[in-house]
Amino acid sequence: MTDLFEASGILPPDAPLADRLRPRTLDEVVGQDHLLGPGGPIRRMIEAGRLGSMILWGPPGTGKTTIARLLAQAAGYEYQSISAVFSGVADLKKAFEAARMRRAAGQSTLLFVDEIHRFNRAQQDGFLPFVEAGVVTLVGATTENPSFELNGALLSRSQVYVLKRLDDAALDQLLSRAEAHMERGLPLSPEARQAMLALADGDGRYLLTMSEVLFDLPEGEMLDVQGLAAVLQRRAPAYDKSREEHYNLISALHKSVRGSDPDAALYWLARMLNGGEDPLYLARRIVRMAVEDIGEADPLSILVANAAKDTYDFLGSPEGELALAQAVVHLATAPKSVGVYEAFKAARKAAYETGSLTPPAHIRNAPTKLMKSLGYGKGYQYDPDTPEGFSGANFFPDEMERRTFYKPKGEGHEEKVKARLERWAEMRARLAKDAAVDGAGD
Repeated sequence: MTDLFEASGILPPDAPLADRLRPRTLDEVVGQDHLLGPGGPIRRMIEAGRLGSMILWGPPGTGKTTIARLLAQAAGYEYQSISAVFSGVADLKKAFEAARMRRAAGQSTLLFVDEIHRFNRAQQDGFLPFVEAGVVTLVGATTENPSFELNGALLSRSQVYVLKRLDDAALDQLLSRAEAHMERGLPLSPEARQAMLALADGDGRYLLTMSEVLFDLPEGEMLDVQGLAAVLQRRAPAYDKSREEHYNLISALHKSVRGSDPDAALYWLARMLNGGEDPLYLARRIVRMAVEDIGEADPLSILVANAAKDTYDFLGSPEGELALAQAVVHLATAPKSVGVYEAFKAARKAAYETGSLTPPAHIRNAPTKLMKSLGYGKGYQYDPDTPEGFSGANFFPDEMERRTFYKPKGEGHEEKVKARLERWAEMRARLAKDAAVDGAGD
């Protein structure tokens, strides 16, 4: 019976509300005006009367399937869909053969492939000859970053369009449509309505599914935020620890700390913890932030970061998570310096370029008479015993000019370090000049 309803374009009366409210034209699609509005790239395609193959990349419930179906309708193409979750090579061959027969009869085919990233690389290669020959216009849908999940050959033959998660205005528009369709308002206070938009997390389909639950409540019952929470089960945040969102959120956390914004940093930390991220992974990244972005500007930061890791190890969740939060706030509010980070990169580069140059003889260890006879350790000055606690000796290889890798800018603790280094540089120059004068006198 479902196939008969679908074939006739009429939905059964018990169809889900999200299906009953599917847009019938591209103008009814909400939240994707950057693609479908005046001047949008997909709109221009429709106006030109010719579709190109494309990949629609976006979160769940943003209209990928609907857009593909309406594109076929608007362009006069036959719409055929398959899902990479349930289809294999045999299904693809049938789809391509059907499209070839239509083309021979003068009918174009739009082949919609849902979850296209689930096809392996070899299966993705199988699309190429049919796309290149124009047998099908491919519209693939994916929630994963196409750069990582689709092969380059397929991407080079398709335009990638990014669908946005639905904002509150778009979600509220969907609620209004649902209320008009059901011919009654949702039993929600203004605060509960806003809370419901937040629960949807940008997913229009999920919003309408929740609405259907509320429409089934006895009429006359009005829900506040607490009542809404009691009726609906809270949805897990849209977060996959092994996928792109994982890297997006840890990048947001790191950059918030680097940008000295403790409030944003706490928000992203909470988002990741709520999404089920391993707190010890976060602890490792917090330690990295301490050494990479703060360094000598606040040497205590690495101690705080390591202490947070140890505290979490000791307490576990949820109490130990507060230690991570404290470390994030400390790092975000600490002075920042990449002096050590940049210095070490430069030193590594110099070490690679200079190869196996040996240390100067005066700082080589001389445990044997032979080594002493070769000049190892000769002329070495023990800096703490010098009058000023600084010998100004050269510690670079004799064949290498002195270089300056560490250049503190004077933030926080580094202000004192910078002043000390400048004083030592002056002393080194003076001692070198004095040694040169003494040598000339001899």
